[in-house]
Amino acid sequence: MTPSAPHDPVGAPRPLVLEHARAEIRRLRAEAGRRIAVLDDDPTGSQTVHAVEVVTVLDEAEYAAALADPGSTAFILTNTRSLAEHSAVEVTGDVAHALFRLGERQGFPVDVVSRSDSTLRGHVLAEIRAIDAAQRAVTGSGFDGILLAPGYFDAGRVTSGDVHWARDGDALVPVGETEFATDATFGYRSSDLKEFLSEKSGGSVASHEVRSIGLEDIRVGGPEGVTQILEDVSDGAFVVVNGTEYSDYEIVVLGLLRAEAAGKTFLHRTGPSFVRALAGIEPRAPLTAADIWPSGGPSGHGLIVIGSHVGLTSRQVGAAQQRCGVPDVELDVPTLLDPQRRDEHIAEVGARLAEALRLSSVMLFTSRAVRQGSDADDSLAISRSVSSAVVEVVRAALPARPGWVLAKGGITSHDVAVHGLGIRRAQVLGQLFPGVVSVLEPVEAAAGAVGVPYVVFAGNVGDENTLADIIESFSQGS
Repeated sequence: MTPSAPHDPVGAPRPLVLEHARAEIRRLRAEAGRRIAVLDDDPTGSQTVHAVEVVTVLDEAEYAAALADPGSTAFILTNTRSLAEHSAVEVTGDVAHALFRLGERQGFPVDVVSRSDSTLRGHVLAEIRAIDAAQRAVTGSGFDGILLAPGYFDAGRVTSGDVHWARDGDALVPVGETEFATDATFGYRSSDLKEFLSEKSGGSVASHEVRSIGLEDIRVGGPEGVTQILEDVSDGAFVVVNGTEYSDYEIVVLGLLRAEAAGKTFLHRTGPSFVRALAGIEPRAPLTAADIWPSGGPSGHGLIVIGSHVGLTSRQVGAAQQRCGVPDVELDVPTLLDPQRRDEHIAEVGARLAEALRLSSVMLFTSRAVRQGSDADDSLAISRSVSSAVVEVVRAALPARPGWVLAKGGITSHDVAVHGLGIRRAQVLGQLFPGVVSVLEPVEAAAGAVGVPYVVFAGNVGDENTLADIIESFSQGS
């Protein structure tokens, strides 16, 4: 037993830390031949893991290669948070079908995780239903339950009393009261996750029918108590998973594996932290320059691409500009949205970016004023149009051969990786800070991008100095 976690409510039981829990999870998973396929709706879900593969293309052969070993885990980038709901459903359903067919054909169970935003943004119900439909189509039966575990402990996103909280400075704030809840596409009001499911489902999921695994169930009941709760779940019922630290999720996973061994089936809608617990991955210290460049420093300057528009990102950009003196190049969003001026503006910005990159690290960012559409789909269309322009500019800069690339924001990170750098498959080296900011090593990518460290930096993590810290660290490494 350890002292209460700093995120715990007054009176909560002390965390129950089981020695060798992660090793036991890995053993049980390998013995059962279980694989974990994480459908990642943007590229930032791997921030809590290392030594796993990320597949960026929708290709069943790549899934099979990444999940070849018993107990293996692979992230599959669907990028559905950038899509309208009907497109998100189609992509999610196709990937899930392929994964369940793979499991049936090769005779191993595939645990599907629908990984999304720890501040609850995304196509929650639509993607869950698409995966359930795929399971029914391939196996003939749906899931007994759906675990909702949005925690991202490293970034201060925790669940207690069924309420989801987000760290804001030194305080924890109910997530429905943060800027993330006002998102133009995925906004919401409820912080209580039972009420959140009811809200997002339009009332088709009744809050009183949602089950819960509370902190007391986890810390007093242990894995056996969790198993008892899950054995009583059926007919695709939702289960809110509380947790404020990794030991909570590890106990839930041990209970889950026992329930699955008895024949129960579950789908998971999660933030980043649950994936680490589900796979039994050991924590790793933040990456050093020697980890990223074992043969020496980077061979060129850094290309920093900023797409996210949340307030935190804008503050991080301001701090980086003030501290680092890195030249910047701006894409003007109103100009990009004008068909008469778009192509000329992209060509001009691309040329300036390539020239600047030959001399030093450089920051490319879109103008900070947010352009919202007439509705949620229109707002997404604007985001996609802007991201497409960013990709075209990045391609124009590749001949300058960047030594490392950093992309800030979920949609931006995906599009720069897949369409800008041509990454098909990459290895997660680890993170630059505890549980925050992954570094990927491209394995299959466009010429000039293989082996170039690719930093995936979510828009809503870190503090005001994190971006500047990365730029300074990498610049010193060069």
